[in-house]
Amino acid sequence: MAARISWKGIFLGLFVLVFAGSLLGGGAVALLFYWASRDLPNITRIADYAPPLATTVLARDGSQLGVLCHEKRFLVGLGDMSRFLPLAFLAAEDDAFYRHLGVDPVAIVRAALTNFRTGTKGSGGSTITQQIIKQLLLSSERTYTRKIKEALLAYKLEKHLSKDEILTVYLNQIFLGEHAYGVEAAARTYFGKHASDITLAESALLAGLPKGPSQYNPFRHPERAKGRQMYVLGRLRDMKWITPEEYRQAAAEPLVYWSMPDNAAGAAQWYLEEVRRLLIEFFTEKNLAALGIETGKYGEDYVYEAGLTVRTAMVPAHQEAAGQALRRGLEELDKRQGWRGAPEHLDEEGQRAFLARSAFVPLDLAGGAWVKALVTRVAQREAGVALGQGYTGVISAEGFSWARKPNPKVSAAAAPPVRDARQVLSPGDLIWVSAAERPAAPRGKARRETKTEPYDPAEARKDTPVPVLLQQEPAVQGALASIEPQSGDVVAMIGGYSFGESHFNRATQSRRQPGSSFKPVVYSTALDFGFTPSSPVLDAPFVYINPWTNQVWRPSNYEHDYKGEIPLHKALALSRNTCTVRVAQQVGIANVIQRAKSLGLEPQFPEELSVSLGAVAVSPLNLTQAYAAFANQGLGVRPRIITSITDAAGRELYRQDVEHWQAVTPQNAYMMASLLKNVVNAGTGVRARMEGRFIAGKTGTTNEEHDAWFMGFTPYLVTGVYVGYDQLQSLGRQEQGGRTAAPIFRYYRGQVEDLYPPQDFVPPEGIVMQDGFAYRSDMPLEGRAATDEEGAQALRDTSEGGENLMRQMF
Repeated sequence: MAARISWKGIFLGLFVLVFAGSLLGGGAVALLFYWASRDLPNITRIADYAPPLATTVLARDGSQLGVLCHEKRFLVGLGDMSRFLPLAFLAAEDDAFYRHLGVDPVAIVRAALTNFRTGTKGSGGSTITQQIIKQLLLSSERTYTRKIKEALLAYKLEKHLSKDEILTVYLNQIFLGEHAYGVEAAARTYFGKHASDITLAESALLAGLPKGPSQYNPFRHPERAKGRQMYVLGRLRDMKWITPEEYRQAAAEPLVYWSMPDNAAGAAQWYLEEVRRLLIEFFTEKNLAALGIETGKYGEDYVYEAGLTVRTAMVPAHQEAAGQALRRGLEELDKRQGWRGAPEHLDEEGQRAFLARSAFVPLDLAGGAWVKALVTRVAQREAGVALGQGYTGVISAEGFSWARKPNPKVSAAAAPPVRDARQVLSPGDLIWVSAAERPAAPRGKARRETKTEPYDPAEARKDTPVPVLLQQEPAVQGALASIEPQSGDVVAMIGGYSFGESHFNRATQSRRQPGSSFKPVVYSTALDFGFTPSSPVLDAPFVYINPWTNQVWRPSNYEHDYKGEIPLHKALALSRNTCTVRVAQQVGIANVIQRAKSLGLEPQFPEELSVSLGAVAVSPLNLTQAYAAFANQGLGVRPRIITSITDAAGRELYRQDVEHWQAVTPQNAYMMASLLKNVVNAGTGVRARMEGRFIAGKTGTTNEEHDAWFMGFTPYLVTGVYVGYDQLQSLGRQEQGGRTAAPIFRYYRGQVEDLYPPQDFVPPEGIVMQDGFAYRSDMPLEGRAATDEEGAQALRDTSEGGENLMRQMF
C-alpha cells in the first residue's frame, strides 16, 4: 500500500525553503550592497561642482576675440537657459526626475525587460542623477557592481543637493558632440546662439543628442537629427509639457545650423596668441597663491580650464586694417626683390592629381584673394593656367613684369621689367595667382580714359580665361604696433606676414636695431641741453677712437655725402648720421641713455656713441611706447594689452589701470613733435604724409638695409612699423625706412584715421613759434649751449617715473 502523502509536510518544507532562500538572498543582497558601499567615492566633487571651463577673450568693444579651452564648456544656470531647454532634456532622458529619489524603479524594470528580450545590455534605465554619478565619480563600465554603486551614490546625492542643482550640473556637464560640453557650448556650436535664446525646436534637437552625439550630429546627419528631434517633441507633447500648437510650430520650424566662431580669424590671431602667452606667464603657482586661489593647476592648464573672462585693448577695426597694411607692404617689397621661382613643380601625375582635387569656384578669387593655379602653357607675352573645375586663367605681361631675377645690389627702379614669360614660368609649375582688374567699358566722353573695374565672380565663364596676376608669398617679415597714448591701449598688434606660417610675434618678441628711428631720443636730449631747431650742427666726416679699446669708428651718412653746417631741424629731417653723433657727443651719451630710459625703453645701453644711431636692439612695441611721450605732452605710458581678468564667479583677478609718468617736459615733447612733423612733410618720411592730418614721424634703416622702420604719431595714435628678415640679410638696394616701412604706416592709418577727428599738437605754455618750428620762450632763437647742470637737471626731473614704470605687461 502506497504511503500517504503529507501535504502539510510538503507545504511546511516549501515554506522553510522559501524563507531560508529569502534570508539568504536578502543577506546576499545586503552583503553585496555593503561590499559595494565600502569604497564609494565622495560626492563633494559634485557638490562643489567646478568643471573645466573655457576662458573667453574679448576685444575692447566686447566682441569675442577667442576661446581658450581643453573642453569647450561655459557654465550657465537654469535661469540663463531657454525655458524649453530643461524640459526637453527631461522629456528625453528622465521624465520622472522631479518624482524619484535618484533611482527610478519603473525605468529599471522596463530596461531589464528590454535587455532580457533583446539579449543585450543596451538599455540601462539610468536617471539624470545616475548619469551625473557615472560621468563625475564612476567609470563607464557596464557591470552590476557599478550599477549598484551608481544607485547608492544617486540616492546619497539627492539627499545632498536639490533637484535644480542636480539638473544644472547635468546640463553643464553633458557631452553633446563637436567638442561641446554643456548646453551653452552646444547652443553656440549648432545654432550660433546662447542657451537663453534657443527656440523649442532647437531645444528638442539638443536634447536628442545625448543618446548618440555622433550618430545624431546635425552637421553630418541632419535627417537622423531631425528624426530624433521629432521624438523629443512628441514626448513633450504626450506629457502635456507643451501644447499641440507649440508642437506643430516647432515641428515645422526650419533648423538653421551654424557655429558661433570660437576664435577670430586673420589678423586677430596675432593678438589672441599674445594674450594667451601673457596669461600663461602670469598664472604661475606663485601668482595664484598670492591671489588666494587654491588649485592644483597653473600656467596653461589653469588658463584653459578656469573659465576666465579676459578683456583686452584690441580694436577689431584697427587690427584688421593693420594686418591688411602689413601684408600689402610686404607683398610690394617682395615683388621689388624679384621672383624666387615657382613654389612647386608637378609631373604629369601630380598635375592630374591637382586638377582632380581642386574645388575652385570663381568666388575664391573675390576680394583680392589668392588661389593656387597650374601653369599649362607658356608663350613670350603670356602664360595660361588651370584653376580647376574647368576654369582657366591667363597671365599677361603686366601680370608678371615684376618677376625679375633677385639681385639685392640692384634696386627695383633700376631693373627693366620682365617681358618674356618663358624666363619666369614653365608648364607644370604650381603658382599663386589673384584676379586682375579688367578694362571698364567706355562711356560717353570718357572713351579715351583708361579705367578698370574689379573682378566680378558672376562674370567668370569656363570658356573664357580669367585675367590673373602672378603672386608670391613674401619671405621677408615685419611687425606693426599701434598705441593710443592717452590710455596706453595697444589697439593693434601684428607679428608677421602670416600667423599660420609662424606664431612668433615680431612686434613683442623680436629685438632689432632701430637705426635712425632712435635719433629722436638724441635730439630730445639735446633740446634740454640748449639746442634749438635752428642750432647749427656739422655734417662732415667723423672719426671716433675708443679710449679703452683704441678701436676706430667712422660713421657715415646713408648717401655717403656731406652738407657741411646745417640747422638741427634739417639734420633730423634728412636723418644725417654724422650730425646726430656729434650732437650725442656734445650732450653726453650717458644723458642720451638716461633719456631713453625715461621714455620707457627697456634694453641695457652701453655708454658707446653708436647707441645714438640705434645700435642697440629693441622690440617694435617698446619703441612705439617710447614715442608716445612725444605725442602726449611728454607723458610716458605703460602699454595695455590685457586690461582686466575676472574669474568664473565674476571676481576681478587683475586690472591694469592707465599709468603715466612725466618722461619729458611738455615743451620738449611739443618741440620734438614739430621737428618730426617736418620729417614727414619735407624729409625722409614723406611717404607717410596724409592730406588733412598732422603726422609726425621718423624713419629708420640699419646697415646694408637689413632692417627698415617707420615710427609715426598724431596726438591720438602712435604707430610703429618694422620690416626685416628673421635671419639678417639685405632687404635690397634703396629699401630704406621711408620707402619700405612708411607706406605700410600710411596704408594702415588711411583706414583708421576717420575713427578720430583731425587734431594737431597743442603748444604748452612757454613755447613760441618761428618759421614753423617750436622754441622755448626762455631760449634765444638761434640757440645756445646749456650748462651741464641745466641739462642734467632736466633729465633728473623726467627720468624717475620712466625707470620706475618701465616694465612689460605683467
